[in-house]
Amino acid sequence: MTHSALPGQPFIAYQDGQLCVEGARVADLAREHSTPLFVYSKASMLAALAAYQKGFAGRKAQICYAMKANSSLSILKLFAQAGCGFDIVSGGELERVLAAGGSPAKIIFSGVGKTRAEMRRALEVGIQCFNVESEEELDVLSEVASSMGKVAPVSIRVNPNVDPKTHPYISTGLKGNKFGISHERTVPVYKHAASLKGLKVVGIDCHIGSQITTVAPYLDAMDRILDLVKAIEAAGIPIEHIDFGGGLGINYEGTQPPAADDLWQQLLAKLDARGFGQRHLMIEPGRSLVGNAGVCVTEVLYLKPGEQKNFCIVDAAMNDLPRPAMYQAFHSIVPVQPREGAQTTYEVVGPVCESGDWIGHDRDLNINSGDLLAVLSAGAYCMSMASNYNTRGRAAEVLVDGAKALLMRERETTQDQMLREKLV
Repeated sequence: MTHSALPGQPFIAYQDGQLCVEGARVADLAREHSTPLFVYSKASMLAALAAYQKGFAGRKAQICYAMKANSSLSILKLFAQAGCGFDIVSGGELERVLAAGGSPAKIIFSGVGKTRAEMRRALEVGIQCFNVESEEELDVLSEVASSMGKVAPVSIRVNPNVDPKTHPYISTGLKGNKFGISHERTVPVYKHAASLKGLKVVGIDCHIGSQITTVAPYLDAMDRILDLVKAIEAAGIPIEHIDFGGGLGINYEGTQPPAADDLWQQLLAKLDARGFGQRHLMIEPGRSLVGNAGVCVTEVLYLKPGEQKNFCIVDAAMNDLPRPAMYQAFHSIVPVQPREGAQTTYEVVGPVCESGDWIGHDRDLNINSGDLLAVLSAGAYCMSMASNYNTRGRAAEVLVDGAKALLMRERETTQDQMLREKLV
């Protein structure tokens, strides 16, 4: 049997001329479930998590999956069973974690716009910590907690003004971003938090962005946060945990970010050198756990030659794969069953009525109508950002475990979409 793994994705490979996710043939899954179809490798997700667990071996550390990357219930259940906590940013995400069997005591609630109703629900179920992102939020959370006879555990998210060298839309740690408390205001804000009767200060948090592919921004942010911990504790406010966020990138276009265990070996060396090695640590990886585990399978509908460009029109669209339209993001696109012969350069586009509905520019492919293509690295920020634009149903999702393929989510029907609407 011939076996050829794809770069950076050891659990997705060609076996005897057929693209497979673990032991399942992608073409067989497409025939059974139709397209567009998301297929995920369980082994890939657990291997990505294991790299973080290896990096933290022997340390007091908690890994909280940043579930905005992919909030499908079966994926949440997988990470809960593997010992993860969860980083949430809405009341809806809280309910998803609970439905998947996650422990409320291992939930961190981030986000700049928590409502009073979301705060109350989180306090009712007993989450681990609120990552607070503004001074006014501290006052509101204290008021809500006090009205319930509770004390809310809080960590304040600090904006360290470190450039992660990534896309502006996913950079979160610069002065111009909406997230967190400014570096300069941190100590006074902690003093205010400590004075509020409805709050208990338990930690400090930072998150500088997403799809980070070098170590330097993490080291810079860590230095700034550790300086702040010293200043806050000098003011008489103990810090129980330090949360360094997430943001580690994945391989989309040949870039090779540091492995999670290598990254944390360097970061922990700095922590040890500065005397913080025994602190309780938290991190919030998202994309790096799920991104390379998923593919989106799509059928070629039409090949349309043009004077300036050739178009490959597929049945997946910007509502299934929003990242190219939103971020000009690159996803590798490969044939499910490659054929020999000359290739043609195509714009790979979807059927949505928008010029921005493209999946890939200038892709060299040898394909015919009816062929299947796989859009790689589609496990993060695809299904979780999917929409019903053009009244298109969300795709089905399948989880592959070895040779077994389990349907995680049924394809959404038009009737599903109209369920809550009324003719008035």
